[in-house]
Amino acid sequence: MRSFTLSDFDFELPPELVAQHPAAERSASRLLDGRGDIPTDRIFRDLPGLLQAGDLLVFNDTQVVKARLFGEKPTGGKLELLVERVLRGAEVVAHMKVSKKPPVGTVLQMAGGFTATLLGRWPEENGALFRFAFESPAGEDPYALMARCGHVPLPPYIEHGDSEDDERRYQTVFARVPGAVAAPTAALHFDEALLAALDARGVRRANVTLHVGAGTFQPVKTENIAEHTMHAERYDVPPATQQAIADCHARGGRVVAVGTTTVRTLESWAASGQAQGDTQIFITPGFEFRHVDLLITNFHLPKSTLMMLVSALAGYERVMALYAHAIRKRYRFFSYGDAMLLERAAS
Repeated sequence: MRSFTLSDFDFELPPELVAQHPAAERSASRLLDGRGDIPTDRIFRDLPGLLQAGDLLVFNDTQVVKARLFGEKPTGGKLELLVERVLRGAEVVAHMKVSKKPPVGTVLQMAGGFTATLLGRWPEENGALFRFAFESPAGEDPYALMARCGHVPLPPYIEHGDSEDDERRYQTVFARVPGAVAAPTAALHFDEALLAALDARGVRRANVTLHVGAGTFQPVKTENIAEHTMHAERYDVPPATQQAIADCHARGGRVVAVGTTTVRTLESWAASGQAQGDTQIFITPGFEFRHVDLLITNFHLPKSTLMMLVSALAGYERVMALYAHAIRKRYRFFSYGDAMLLERAAS
């Protein structure tokens, strides 16, 4: 087995291929069919014809919350919070962007008329994140405050501020469980008409939940990828989905993961035996997949853990060749970009 380094997952991406806005229609995005020997350029709404009756599509039903909040210190200094997760009661864990970190106990005045009291770092004294207690005159919980006062947490490579269109389009049509600060982007291509066509084809559906954290954009900083520490994300594989996967395998169907977050969820469950919890699974070439047969995914950042995951599934040489094809054919990249369909390489 070849030994991979971070540089192996680098590639030159023309900046104009980074999608700044979604396609006019969700299912009108392009789809690169990466199965077989020759890549095929398609439209995403072609997907039902590429799947078979009895296949199982597994979606991540997490809901993106308006996690970006603005405020100021008692001194008047401006700051920004990006809520990573809600804890018990009114407490949250957040990234804090500020010129000088305030001391523990500082009460921050947040836009929208509520306060955030800094309680300390998280998960421990030297943690990278911060724990806050929110308080509002109306007694709103953190989810209500984010819905009223927050902004859509668009990825750092999207250069415009959030708009009403982003509120709608940076969210899947089946989002159900609030808690993500980044969208499961492969699922953004599905609309109600496409889901109906898949149903008519006999393709089945199931859901998992993984609350995507801001760590999904965290760069890998070590050339030796084994030294990288993955961020933690919460996941849940409900009993109905566990049964649907068992039934799919029993009837000879294929499990089609919609997005890398679904892959991480299913393979975390397989590896740990735990259907719920936090995962820091790091999937790199050589990983033995137990549940996922096909993957629908967007195009990922160079040198990212997601490039490593898709290379582990479909094979490094194949993935790099597909990326080169996508660049030549001017596919759109990243969260608002186009998608591809991959199959698991033979072991």
